Amino acid sequence: MTVLSLAEELNACTHRCRTMDAPLGERLSAMADDVRRLAPDFADIVDRMVDRLRRGGAGEGAPDVGDKLPPFVLPDETGRLVSLTKLLAGGKLVVAFHRGHWCPYCRIGAAALAGIEPEVRAMGAHMVIITPETEKYNKTLKTDAGANFPYLSDIDCGYALELNLAIMINDEKRDAMKSAGWDIAKFHNCENWILPIPATFVLDEAGIVRGCFVDPDYRKRMDVDDLLAALGEQPRAASIAV
Repeated sequence: MTVLSLAEELNACTHRCRTMDAPLGERLSAMADDVRRLAPDFADIVDRMVDRLRRGGAGEGAPDVGDKLPPFVLPDETGRLVSLTKLLAGGKLVVAFHRGHWCPYCRIGAAALAGIEPEVRAMGAHMVIITPETEKYNKTLKTDAGANFPYLSDIDCGYALELNLAIMINDEKRDAMKSAGWDIAKFHNCENWILPIPATFVLDEAGIVRGCFVDPDYRKRMDVDDLLAALGEQPRAASIAV
């Protein structure tokens, strides 16, 4: 199978999975099954990477329920600087870290977040997504998801590093990604193959984490029902798999 045909098939799978009438976790699992069917060697490389990250404790030092999220000032998809302080002035906040517009799981997850935006706003909250990509590609991801909330650029994963969410992509995974057509260096405008662990933090008005999900397996994300529950009157943490 050529790189082009694999990319085309994965794009079709992404569209099918993101539009499935099923919980987000099932849609993501369906995408992972498609990747394993179409590119079993690639799926094995992902499994080895996830195992390495788990054994190394990746994400264990990330903010937890009860912690205060550190401040940030990052550009949105239009280049406008956005601060955590200003965002919290608007009420409760959901902060989600995504890998980028090229990632099928991020596209599925971003669409799911856009889909619950009316419910989130009705609860007096709003959302923001952070990626290591430049504004141009964040705009692509935002448009693809149909979102109305900001997409922020964390170039070089500086903020993700502060939160103990940044990971280095090893040679095996980097080569596999390039072979699949995902040379992320051009999306980051740098040669540092660093990505954030996909993570979601639900903050109250004071910036205190009331719900979170951190998992070094990028094929998994916080379920939207857990997110909405954390925004409710009796917030709770979603599963934290590190």
